[in-house]
Amino acid sequence: MINLHYKNHFLLYAFLLCACGNLTQQTKENSLKSPSTFGERQGLRFKNSIKKINEIPLPAGFQRVQSPKNSFGWYLQNLPLRADKTVYLYNGNKKENQNAQFAVIDLPIGKKNLVQCADAIMLLRAEYLFTQKRFNDIKFHFSNGFLCEYAKWRAGYRIKVQGNNVQWVKSTQENNEKNNESYVNFQKYLEIIYSYAGTLSLPKDTQKQSLEKLQIGDIFLKSGSPGHAVIVVDIAQNPKNNEKIFLLAQSYMPAQDIHILQNPQNTALSPWYNTQLMEQLNTPEWDFDKNAVRKF
Repeated sequence: MINLHYKNHFLLYAFLLCACGNLTQQTKENSLKSPSTFGERQGLRFKNSIKKINEIPLPAGFQRVQSPKNSFGWYLQNLPLRADKTVYLYNGNKKENQNAQFAVIDLPIGKKNLVQCADAIMLLRAEYLFTQKRFNDIKFHFSNGFLCEYAKWRAGYRIKVQGNNVQWVKSTQENNEKNNESYVNFQKYLEIIYSYAGTLSLPKDTQKQSLEKLQIGDIFLKSGSPGHAVIVVDIAQNPKNNEKIFLLAQSYMPAQDIHILQNPQNTALSPWYNTQLMEQLNTPEWDFDKNAVRKF
């Protein structure tokens, strides 16, 4: 059983709940060379020319998948991108490796070392559900199996943690309906999720998905210690042969801006990835088995 206080004391325990890196992956990160990408060859560098994920250019012959409006896929495709592609850490410092990203998603991650790999995926999922006012669907498991429901949080309940034991406690100080339904209070709920959930808990909130059925919003997950997770934020297909390509986004360790990944194995296609003949998904800072796909 994993002690729920580990992630709060991240200097000693960070790897146990999210653990987005290890010595092998850090070596890979430091040795990565900045590729010449498809987007750059098209002269579409980030000078306010690409403002959303669904504006990232496509290779010839491909057509972007049109997600139903207000679906999770539509939300991800329409996420805004910064003109500056620099990745910053939670504390305002620049990430050491600036070669992994193609673009940076314009979404705040806060000033605490919380939004790492799995947390970024839960942030995106929760933000989408919040914008749709699907409050009862916002719920995530802690790493010990406890289900933390936003509906309970909105009702004025708070989490009490004692070792590995977790329970809901009615809070008289927080029992203000208007405050409990505010966006600020929603962010407080998410901080609890980031603190006690991670790659170890994501399997409880997702289901297995085949690579052939890959959809926007699916994730590639390595659950464990160490572990990592990335999310599919766009998909395109070639109608002539049904070839499918996709874009990936991640945060990493320590907490940092969520960013679109380059494809280090195919610089001619980067930042797109191809599902055909893929035995392993090789990203700039982590490698996944092709069967590591999961869906919400």
